[in-house]
Amino acid sequence: MQIHTTIDSLRRARAHAGRLAFVPTMGNLHEGHIALMRQAGEHADAVIASIFVNRLQFGPSEDFDTYPRTFAADCEMLEAAGVEHLFAPDEAVMYPTRQTYHVEPDPAQATALEGAHRAGHFRGVATVVLKLLNIVQPNVALFGKKDYQQLMVLRNMVAQMALPVDIVAGETVRAEDGLALSSRNRYLSATERTEAVRLSRCLNHIRDAVRGGDHDFDALERAAMAELATHHWQPDYVAVRRQCDLQAPGDPKDALVVLAAARLGTTRLIDNLEI
Repeated sequence: MQIHTTIDSLRRARAHAGRLAFVPTMGNLHEGHIALMRQAGEHADAVIASIFVNRLQFGPSEDFDTYPRTFAADCEMLEAAGVEHLFAPDEAVMYPTRQTYHVEPDPAQATALEGAHRAGHFRGVATVVLKLLNIVQPNVALFGKKDYQQLMVLRNMVAQMALPVDIVAGETVRAEDGLALSSRNRYLSATERTEAVRLSRCLNHIRDAVRGGDHDFDALERAAMAELATHHWQPDYVAVRRQCDLQAPGDPKDALVVLAAARLGTTRLIDNLEI
């Protein structure tokens, strides 16, 4: 695996790579990321991953400085997964001057749910992803469904900006008990790790209820929030939304997704299930 720390080096390699699939990450990799890398290899001649902890998407009270940097271990995992190229720039490469141009996602899509609790987050995500896509110029880019709202925002950005890249979604990878894999799972204590599966169980209950004909979404959401709170979670939201734009369901034919975010101890977990 070739490691590139400059844009020029990456672009020289890209010129000879053939059809290219790109998987951007912030490092601290787990099996969910590696599943995306392997999936990327099915769509292209070569896979480029990136590792860049993007300051723009962190709020003032979030964990940018303490976000785990595990570069050596990440490189071993990427090479074992067959990734041919890694783009690993530092901030001086990505932001040689203060970033004063930004992508502003549709507020209706970016200020609800995660956006309501992480002001400016999707602005930072969309800005860095647009920049990475311009640098790498891939044919295909892959993003996991675990961050469903992010996937939706980026997919719509690419469509509206007419970017020449196909966005492919990767399925959420779960532990045997159903917990969605996340870099933040390592913050859970042993007791919290046992309890954490309750989040996915709540989502499964809602999905099964809706598929069974229960369309009282408000009641389903309130019941899930109450169950989490009863077991010492601090839920931010449990919400049934349209898959395409994460707005409230309208047409019975809408494809739906149920999403949730809640804090267990000091760890904030997110998850979702398509219905």
